[in-house]
Amino acid sequence: MEAYSYYCSTRIEFGEGKAKQLPEMLNFLNPGSNLLLVSDPGVIRAGLIAPIQQTLEGAGFKVTLFDAIAQNPRDTDCLAGAQLFRESRAEAVIAVGGGSAMDTGKTIALCGPNGGTPSDYADHLRPYAQTAPIICVPTTAGTGSEVTRSAVITEQTTHRKMTLKHSLLRPILSVLDPLLTYSMPASITAATGVDALVHAIEGYTCNVTNPISQALGASAMRKIVSSLPEVYQDGANREARKEMLEGSLLAGLCFGSADVAAVHCLAEALGGLYDTPHGVANAVFLPFVLSFNAEENKEIHSRVSKIMGFAAETDEEDEAVSKLISGIQKLVRSLDIPYLQDLPGIKEEDFPRIVELAFSNGSTQSNVRPLSRNDYLEILKNAYFCKVSQS
Repeated sequence: MEAYSYYCSTRIEFGEGKAKQLPEMLNFLNPGSNLLLVSDPGVIRAGLIAPIQQTLEGAGFKVTLFDAIAQNPRDTDCLAGAQLFRESRAEAVIAVGGGSAMDTGKTIALCGPNGGTPSDYADHLRPYAQTAPIICVPTTAGTGSEVTRSAVITEQTTHRKMTLKHSLLRPILSVLDPLLTYSMPASITAATGVDALVHAIEGYTCNVTNPISQALGASAMRKIVSSLPEVYQDGANREARKEMLEGSLLAGLCFGSADVAAVHCLAEALGGLYDTPHGVANAVFLPFVLSFNAEENKEIHSRVSKIMGFAAETDEEDEAVSKLISGIQKLVRSLDIPYLQDLPGIKEEDFPRIVELAFSNGSTQSNVRPLSRNDYLEILKNAYFCKVSQS
């Protein structure tokens, strides 16, 4: 048996109404009284930030708001936030929102006190130093960033998505309140939900997985596959909202001490080039990467199919794999996710650039089946022309 390690230092608080208890939690953890609140315009428009800010200020905290964040966070966003962190003399960062807000918040907590740019850390030109305390409050059920050691940031000049990864980027506190996810429109519910499912699948199947990650991933897959269609159809479904947020949390814990793989590599390439929403990009590639990976790794994909309930326990490997691919395709279609060729800006002449960005992604090496540039190109073409093998 190979050795492995699993570590998560984040205090996790889950439950309806937990966001209202944030001041008490901060008083216990004592990260400082001067806070930089990081969010995005959509979360502010949804009315989620004002109550949190008022609650914190009413408890005696000084709060400065930073909300200049794009849906695929850019290094320039992070540097602007880091400057405000220093100007406001902030001591800690509270990120409220989806993955964009949380990844930006993590990077601000790193660059604010220590200087440098996100690429300095992603390219190992500057050592990671002590970050400001990070507190995350997710408002979507998808990213899992509230419990990971990673932040994915787009380098605006090159369009590459950089992954900053270090244990210092783990939040000290994650507050998951299902009530904060009710304002998500159906399209974001769908996209972020598939993102969480991909986290669980890739964390479970990647070649750096471990038994703890697989246990968490299996639980996440079951919850997400059963609850995502329900909450997509009825956003006020209380139990489905809770199950999705919990599934996203478990998926984050799954891949957070393992890795993601080829689906994310392609999705991040798309996001960097076209600003495609991350969950949508994951969804368009998921069936095609699964089909590629399962050709040489039938046993683990048969197991995944049975975990998600697409296949019966008595099904042979080939049948279970076929049901996995068709089941994922039907799930994605039921969520009204567009096809790759229907996404804005996607052009065949850009395929070599997409392939290069995906291949150079550090998570390519974690994919369960080795990938060449030609393999990525074939997957990309299959996704664009909607060709998928089910055996």
